[in-house]
Amino acid sequence: MGKFDDNERIILNVGGTRHETYKTTLKTLPGTRLALLASDSDIDSVLDQLQQVPGFIEYNARTNEYFFDRHPGVFAYVLNYYRTGKLHCPADVCGPLFEEELSFWGIDETDVEPCCWMTYRQHRDAEEALDVFELNVDNGDEDDEIGKRLGIEDVAADGNVSLWRKWQPVIWNLFEDPYSSRAARVRALSAHALSDIFN
Repeated sequence: MGKFDDNERIILNVGGTRHETYKTTLKTLPGTRLALLASDSDIDSVLDQLQQVPGFIEYNARTNEYFFDRHPGVFAYVLNYYRTGKLHCPADVCGPLFEEELSFWGIDETDVEPCCWMTYRQHRDAEEALDVFELNVDNGDEDDEIGKRLGIEDVAADGNVSLWRKWQPVIWNLFEDPYSSRAARVRALSAHALSDIFN
């Protein structure tokens, strides 16, 4: 077996969970926070560069350990990306949190593996679908524009119709006709993906 110098190992404490790896592993993704940490520069200049990005980092010279106050569960996936070259998403972490952690570590979201892309994108697709139903009650003209886009502008001309009566056809189309709108396609695709997972 090969012998590695202790200086080649690096200890990362992320949110209280200790990880140990080799500096060469962290250098596999140039331009990321951890690659900078593994550089041959002196510790003070590296810490100065790392502190320029919001997020707490601390170095303990006694234990030769770097502490990051970040999500430890997500970091396991980040470190695995350095080790394997494949970025997978945890199924039990919401998309915005995973997206925020990738941004902190300097990893491009487009590196997410195809098998996890739907899971990763699900939160954005859901937000886009919900934007279709957002209603600005302060502006009647905008309400008419939303009605025209969704195909319900002819429900009532006098404006004295309940919200349920106005939105009922849209909601029915959302569940019954996957081709009625982008939101319906997202909902149908998500339902199909979930049925594949659970079956």
